[in-house]
Amino acid sequence: MFNNVFALEKSVGAVVFHRENNQIKYLLLDHREDYWNFPKGHMEIGETDEETLRREIEEETGITELQILPSFKRRAFYFYRAKGKEKAKRKEAGRTWNIFKMAVFYLVEAQNQTVHISSEHAGFAWLNFTEALEKLTYPTSRKILRQAQAELEKFFAKKESLS
Repeated sequence: MFNNVFALEKSVGAVVFHRENNQIKYLLLDHREDYWNFPKGHMEIGETDEETLRREIEEETGITELQILPSFKRRAFYFYRAKGKEKAKRKEAGRTWNIFKMAVFYLVEAQNQTVHISSEHAGFAWLNFTEALEKLTYPTSRKILRQAQAELEKFFAKKESLS
């Protein structure tokens, strides 16, 4: 019954950052529906989280050289109703447009700032923490960014104490 009313789906996303001159910048994507968020996408059947993560980052940004920080993994749960093209596709396939989603986010360091966005996005920006926090549309995304920032502060403090 639940699956006839709601689709249960999993997405994998990344808080992508880049370091340059001891500054951390976060990558946000401008989605055409007037919101800014992290790279993220649906998990394909048979994929692992890491495979989905790498595929989605490459598809949405063109970034292939990246390092996943294993200490950071956050889950977000939310409900939404498909609109526009997505709703039409789901309707045509006989699928519900009510979606309950679990999104898993990882912290990923990009080795460079070169981005080639996909056609599903209107733009992108590399922003410092404060700018990114202001630009993100959804409260859950802002919470994940705060957690990522705290993780990076711990990570770099630990790294400095070892040198």
